[in-house]
Amino acid sequence: MTKPILNPIDQPKNVDTEVRFGSDVAAQMLRRLKIPYIALNPGASYRGFHDSLVNHLGNHEPEMLMCLHEEHAVAIAQGYAKAGGEPMAVALHSNVGLMHGTMAIFNAWCDRQPMLIMGATGPVDAALRRPWIDWLHTSQDQGALIRNYVKYDDQPGSIEAMPEAILRAWQQSNTAPCGPSYVVLDAALQEADADPDFVFPDQDRFKPAPAPAPAPDVLATAINALKDAKKPVFLMGKGDFTATSWNARVSLVEATGGLMLTDLKTHAMVPSDHPAHVGEPFNKLSKSGRQALRDADVIVSLGWVDLGGVLRQAYGTNPIDATIIHASQDLHLHNGWGRETFQLPPVDVHIVADPDETLHGLIRGLDVQVAPSTAKKPRPAYPDQGNALNLVDVARELAAAVGDTPVSFAALARSWPTKYWPFTDPLSYLGKDGGGGVGSGPGLCVGAALKLKESGRLTVGIIGDGDCLMGINAFWTAARYGIPVLIIVGNNRSYYNDELHQEGVAIHRKRDPSNRWIGQTIDHPAPDIATIASGLGVESRGPIRDQASLTAAIVAGVAAVREGRPFLIDVHIDPGHGRELTESMAERSLAKSD
Repeated sequence: MTKPILNPIDQPKNVDTEVRFGSDVAAQMLRRLKIPYIALNPGASYRGFHDSLVNHLGNHEPEMLMCLHEEHAVAIAQGYAKAGGEPMAVALHSNVGLMHGTMAIFNAWCDRQPMLIMGATGPVDAALRRPWIDWLHTSQDQGALIRNYVKYDDQPGSIEAMPEAILRAWQQSNTAPCGPSYVVLDAALQEADADPDFVFPDQDRFKPAPAPAPAPDVLATAINALKDAKKPVFLMGKGDFTATSWNARVSLVEATGGLMLTDLKTHAMVPSDHPAHVGEPFNKLSKSGRQALRDADVIVSLGWVDLGGVLRQAYGTNPIDATIIHASQDLHLHNGWGRETFQLPPVDVHIVADPDETLHGLIRGLDVQVAPSTAKKPRPAYPDQGNALNLVDVARELAAAVGDTPVSFAALARSWPTKYWPFTDPLSYLGKDGGGGVGSGPGLCVGAALKLKESGRLTVGIIGDGDCLMGINAFWTAARYGIPVLIIVGNNRSYYNDELHQEGVAIHRKRDPSNRWIGQTIDHPAPDIATIASGLGVESRGPIRDQASLTAAIVAGVAAVREGRPFLIDVHIDPGHGRELTESMAERSLAKSD
């Protein structure tokens, strides 16, 4: 039995199931690939494809998620994939819609998240173009706009070529290391008649390739290094969401007597309250993490993002005596256009294979018995309430309101106090956006909440005011389709991280750091975020400025999400909060490495 569509008003009438047009062929391929949703902002360049989704497929498998901006459509697809690895589709309107979506595509590329992006162009045959608008919406090589940060792009030249282009893009996108792929549909081909006897390929014979295991000899070298290790440290980066791998990671650390570190770039990989977890999941390597790496005799990177960067934070320019083992496939996607390659790390045992396959190979080679771990650090008590609100207050009230219900954080603000809220399962935190694109948070949260809608978990996004305001229209999609997500805006009325940058530059240049706020604050007037959200159809509270209002708002928000509705809370936090969590830029960016 197929599940009902998200919003019953979008149920079309008089569906024509016969394959009659080129766009019907493309739409059928998405259904045959079992793609559940396609996020889009409407556009005439794919009007034929849009008609096929509605009047041929009945707006089901895939179901359309209408968005108010193409960047949000891509971000929703990224968030959906981040919440479990299952991809969805996106439709972008010709070159102009693609240009709107490029930032979010770059995020998904850097985050290694799969999605199939369907683009469109005006008629390639100039004789078929309407005056003016079709010429503007036609590009000679539209895929060139994003070719440096997608895994594959294609523009099929016939209806018969559409299935292969879509199958190849889907296969490429979902074969590790994953990433977005892009298929452009010629508007004229979309509207051309299809052969009534059109034969579709068997999509089951074009599945993505399985994750590759490490070469036996290289794996054996890594195993031997760990057998001899006295102080191994494991850097837990990208990996799957399974309980099996979660338990295996912890069991490997425990069996080798090692330590483990995680950061906030990737989703939760191990319990952050385990005694072997050094410090908290971090944005910048902590002093305890630095010391652990300096003391290590073997460092094992399992899918770590920016290994060279974290080693530089730990060692500076000093020699690294530890044996470094690195398992990753990212080099397959590196090209000369971008520098998401990060700093080239020194590696003694380079395993170009899937990090989880490497993990399980190490488990077998070291004869580790995998079992759930019950070891936990004592959880610190929340501090006393202060006069001004901060994210510690938000964490305290949220914990009280959710009780035992599991929470998935689809986004976390920079100064979220992870020490009070440890990550305890693979879906407890879904990681950052990948490319550092401000404005991604709202879409990521909506996409993750869609994926987790029936999971019994509460999807929560803790986002900044700048991120929220850039992407706030994404919440309209949550309201329209009843996607339950709790958004808490840590509103310091500033692009605060950039204030710290300006402070650091001023101090370094012996200028007045008190001017750091000019051109940075989102104030005078402060946008009324709760009113904007309400205008988009999302229940909201705010601005919240005191403890009693915060408690009431979070209780109301959690109740709404449990009932299946989105809810936003605008919390005015102390603009200075975060200095103890985010070092001044004078120290962080301009000081020399020790």
